[in-house]
Amino acid sequence: MSTMDQTITEAVRTRYGAIAEHVLADQAGGCCGSEATEGSCCGTTGGCCEASSSGTISEGLYLADELEGLPLKAALASLGCGNPTALAELRTGETVLDLGSGGGIDVLLSARRVGAGGFVYGLDMTDAMLELARRNVAEAGVANVALLKGDIAAIPLPDNSVDVIISNCVINLAADKEPVLREALRVLKPGGRFAVSDIVIHGGLPEPIRDRWELRRDLSAWAGCIAGALTDAEYRNGLAVAGFVEIELEVTHRYTLAEVAPQAWINQLGAEIAAELVGRFGSTFVRAKKPTKR
Repeated sequence: MSTMDQTITEAVRTRYGAIAEHVLADQAGGCCGSEATEGSCCGTTGGCCEASSSGTISEGLYLADELEGLPLKAALASLGCGNPTALAELRTGETVLDLGSGGGIDVLLSARRVGAGGFVYGLDMTDAMLELARRNVAEAGVANVALLKGDIAAIPLPDNSVDVIISNCVINLAADKEPVLREALRVLKPGGRFAVSDIVIHGGLPEPIRDRWELRRDLSAWAGCIAGALTDAEYRNGLAVAGFVEIELEVTHRYTLAEVAPQAWINQLGAEIAAELVGRFGSTFVRAKKPTKR
């Protein structure tokens, strides 16, 4: 791993560790309460749950009946951009892996969907998030779950061991996506499904900023799910190179620039380029399959 990749990874670990510690400490409002301020775990300079005038990226992703019976802290620590458990068509008895499982909300929802005959692994690299998830799993009384510490680019599971991989606004955080997608393919069973929600840049970037995009060097923007986002073409190509087939990208929500990018960066763009970027950042459900034969 390069020095820059290590720096990015540590920035992500630090930010999300702070969010988990905030929720564990019982601070009112959770990560993204109404009193979030600049410099807090979800201030105005980035974060999948960042505060903005139009609400938060993770706001409204789960239906009330989905959240019923779940620990409050699982919902408070929700930092995603979609609801992969609702879109992945999980089946009774399946084995599921959640990459970057955070406080465990998608692990708990998946455990419900696969039932007692199924099993769910949650993988996270942040100690505080794992502790928060353990408490949430214990409070929920769920038995068909295991929480693992590790890197999504080096999954601590055997080959061909899971039916479905889900993830919620996490893969964009990886400094190097190639090993993440390669590892995902490795642990999936033949015919297994890759079903993740992620921030994707649709239509690419305007020519003036394509090769000198300052946002990609902003660590707060990396930790905020934006600077590391792939374009739709890059995502498709990355999955294909890893060996996936039947690749589909479905936009579930398009964001304004104010919702996803630091204001200082937006101000540097100029009105013309900013206008070209409107609607290009989208919460996207990414589907693919591992071939049944290789």
